[in-house]
Amino acid sequence: MQAALWVAKTGLAAQDAKMATISNNLANVNTVGFKRDRVAFEDLFYQIERQPGAQQDQQNQLPSGIQVGNGVRIVGTQKVFTEGSFETTGQDMDVAIVGKGFFQIELPSGEIAYTRNGQFSRNSDGLMVNADGLPLVPQIQIPETALSLSIGTDGTVTAQMAGDAQPQELGQITTVNFTNAAGLEAMGGNLYRETAASGQPLEGVPGNEALGSLKQRTLEGSNVSVVEEMVTMIATQRAYEMNAKVVSSTDQMLKFINQSV
Repeated sequence: MQAALWVAKTGLAAQDAKMATISNNLANVNTVGFKRDRVAFEDLFYQIERQPGAQQDQQNQLPSGIQVGNGVRIVGTQKVFTEGSFETTGQDMDVAIVGKGFFQIELPSGEIAYTRNGQFSRNSDGLMVNADGLPLVPQIQIPETALSLSIGTDGTVTAQMAGDAQPQELGQITTVNFTNAAGLEAMGGNLYRETAASGQPLEGVPGNEALGSLKQRTLEGSNVSVVEEMVTMIATQRAYEMNAKVVSSTDQMLKFINQSV
């Protein structure tokens, strides 16, 4: 019966970790470009007391054995990179990726990070930067004389200058894709880092090959479904209660034995 306590303990720990993941999803329901997490479980090793198919005698085999499980554990959490809902903002430097792809952001260390958050603004040097002031890669510099900014579906950036009849091209926004986007490391700040599991970034022009096109004056919201997370939260709570009930029941059985012997 002590084994039942340890098995229930693994269940409690696993459901607690899942609840933390659900909580994080709900907390980021309004975070631009956020991708929800899901938890994957696997059962632990088994104690084989009787091997299935073992010889019972010279003529007969056991149709089944005795295999006692030792609980559950979280084998991994995975980012779900489905598209979120799109919101029209009317801001010139708000850009959404419609389809696959990531914007490239340069970190202070010079390393490149990746994001789905296209909420950009202009810093004191005229560069397009994210909310933390980190520049977009390739860098796009917007002159002070620019009256309006236009970003095409293929990432071409043009601006209408004061006194000029024709718009001036400022640069080209490129995006990247990964063979296994779920293998990216979440850094926080709506940023991801390349890992061995994700594969190397494949850079290209938005709208070409597997890369999604860009939509100006639009932001991609979180892909968290509040209803789905609430249902999952209730199921997780019930699973936690059942594991706690196993602990309580096992304790009562041990108490009964101690009092009876």
